[in-house]
Amino acid sequence: MVLLPPMNKLFSAVLGWTIVAWPAGAMDSALRAGLLKLDPQTRLEQRCDAEILDRITRDDHKYKADRVVAYAFATPEMGADAIRSPGAAFRSKGQWYRLKFKCETAPDHMEVLQLRYRIGDEIPESDWPKYNLYN
Repeated sequence: MVLLPPMNKLFSAVLGWTIVAWPAGAMDSALRAGLLKLDPQTRLEQRCDAEILDRITRDDHKYKADRVVAYAFATPEMGADAIRSPGAAFRSKGQWYRLKFKCETAPDHMEVLQLRYRIGDEIPESDWPKYNLYN
């Protein structure tokens, strides 16, 4: 897990919510500028998180994904332009689900070139505190 300084955590959280609230496929100049202010690794993570949320919701209408935690069950493997997370989780309609994904971006981490993911089982609410998941 990458530990960010407090300001980066705050900016990442705000940016994360901005990305989640943004319409699918839309990236205006303000959002683009916000992503470009992030360090490359954080930009890679944020861009992939946003793409995963969008794709899950678009691909299967029973989900309305609004949060992803790449490190819930295992530490993600980071490459120069890719992230592989075998132990992620995502939240949809107040419920958490296991998730595995691999996301590859362009070198500037602004465009997702490839995303593969697999949704796993629902995570019992009694397990949420153990994995720092919340509603």
